Amino acid sequence: MTGRDRPVARWAGRGLRGALSGLAAVGLAFTNLPLLVVSVVALALSPVPFLGLALVPWTMALVRMRADLERRRASRTGVLVTRPYHPAPARALPGSWQYFRWTVTDPATWRDLAWLVPGALVGCGLGLIAVLLPLYGIYGLTLAPLWIWLGTGWYGYGAIWSVAVPGEAMLCVPQGGLLLGVGLAIAPWLRRVDAHFVHLFLAPTKNAELRLRVNQLTMTRADAVDAQAAELRRIERDLHDGVQARLVSLSMIIGLADELLDRNPAGTRKLLLEARESSSAALVELRHLVRGIHPPVLAERGLAGAVRALAIGLPVEISVEVDLPGRPDLPVESAAYFAVAETLTNLVRHSRARHGSVVLRHAAGLLTIVVTDDGRGGADPAAGSGLRGIERRLAAFDGTLELSSPPSGPTVITMELPCALSSPKTMPSSATG
Repeated sequence: MTGRDRPVARWAGRGLRGALSGLAAVGLAFTNLPLLVVSVVALALSPVPFLGLALVPWTMALVRMRADLERRRASRTGVLVTRPYHPAPARALPGSWQYFRWTVTDPATWRDLAWLVPGALVGCGLGLIAVLLPLYGIYGLTLAPLWIWLGTGWYGYGAIWSVAVPGEAMLCVPQGGLLLGVGLAIAPWLRRVDAHFVHLFLAPTKNAELRLRVNQLTMTRADAVDAQAAELRRIERDLHDGVQARLVSLSMIIGLADELLDRNPAGTRKLLLEARESSSAALVELRHLVRGIHPPVLAERGLAGAVRALAIGLPVEISVEVDLPGRPDLPVESAAYFAVAETLTNLVRHSRARHGSVVLRHAAGLLTIVVTDDGRGGADPAAGSGLRGIERRLAAFDGTLELSSPPSGPTVITMELPCALSSPKTMPSSATG
């Protein structure tokens, strides 16, 4: 029986995770006050030459680390909190005036400081409720009956009633079950309330969101221009070294055949056969080049059929599952196809996997592609595995790539592309390649 078939287990698991997250919130709340004290001291010493230039950025970096941790915790509940900080100035070193000025003039720095005290109070309060309510329910379910069994003579539960006889003390059991159920039910909700409070203080303002969006578009535009230039260089190189060289050779062969036509018909026939082979090879190379620009299978069968065709041609068994009620726009479809192709190429070359899978689905305006394998893991985008190129290709369409690849495997690559689907689905929803 899978987790989908056990709703009670999934509900209890969410409640338990919410309670544990509340416990972590309580512990982290106690770090806010020391950070605030250290920050106030550092700001008070900022007029001191050299000391303030070094101390203030250092303490603010600690505050930002704490705020970033809370942003990540909030994002796990489904409340996305983006980092709002200005990018560091180029060639500004810690301890310099430029670095100090960058730190103290960023409005997000002061929003972080303003969040420390109320964030600690709200996080600690909601976390205590999320932890203590389930614990009190467990106490009623276990400890009170245990005391009855041991005959201690004291059976009080105390929250709703307190009793002194074993018969009435057994009422602690349903009370404990009720409190445990309520506690597990509201623990995730309390965490989301805390996450929304974090969003209120630590998320970017409207101006900051606009600035971050401009920065992101600037970077993705530069990446797209670089990728396009690299693709044009590749096409030029392939044409020059492949098709063009074969066409030049073909022209020379035809010229020789023309010279030998009258005095050596047998040699002419041999040259014409060689010219036919050369023209066929040039045509094959030209088809491969066109396929690298926009594969015909993608135009004919769509993304689902093209990915299945990719999977069939690989030496590793790849299962393909598709849930696409239509087709994305052509640029998005092409980017998704080449991203999957590069990922599967890495799978074959580096993972030593025996089996892999590709899942394509579209929901809420988002095309999600999940590629997994049972290989050795340890994939690193910085190791030249092509993942950086995939990220740049997806970023041009506001897409993202997430990688999970522990050293022992498995490797899971999740790619997301915001897009709309245009045409009705014409293919089955799942297949195995």
